[in-house]
Amino acid sequence: MRIIAGQHRGTVLVPVGDGDAAVHLRPTSDRVRESLFNVLQGGRFGDSVRGARVLDLFAGTGALGLEALSRGATHVTFVDDGKVAQALIARNIAKLRRGMDCTVLRCKADALPAGTACGLVFLDPPYGLRLGLTALQAARSAGWIAPGALIVWEERTAQIAPIGFKALDSRRYGDTWITLMEAT
Repeated sequence: MRIIAGQHRGTVLVPVGDGDAAVHLRPTSDRVRESLFNVLQGGRFGDSVRGARVLDLFAGTGALGLEALSRGATHVTFVDDGKVAQALIARNIAKLRRGMDCTVLRCKADALPAGTACGLVFLDPPYGLRLGLTALQAARSAGWIAPGALIVWEERTAQIAPIGFKALDSRRYGDTWITLMEAT
């Protein structure tokens, strides 16, 4: 797993490992991240990354948020309540020397404290547990989602935009679906 492009292009991130504690982590593959960021930084969506404040829910290793920083995002807030994920995120932030551009919250994604509105939100919940919708609603209620924010929802199936969000696009990459939505 590595940073695909931007300032930190080619930097290899800390590996997840094989232990029982890391079993629940499912990092977004390099191929899917590369395709996703090509969509986010070109064509119909313009450049949704450069200059953005980013919220990375269910952050895992932090790869999505760190890729955004490498490509010009100004700040990323990582949210994950797992000890293994917290350690990986901290090590990856340190490896890229981006501590000043990051905040790491150790809390459940559906129990966020009040926050600063973000224009780009990554939502990568554990597949099949139906945690994405409650996390998205919690983020909006706590002030983390700016009007017009782009939501990137990674799941096993394409997602239907809930009330308050407009579906923009869905793309399949193997067993992964990326659904793009806009906060209305």
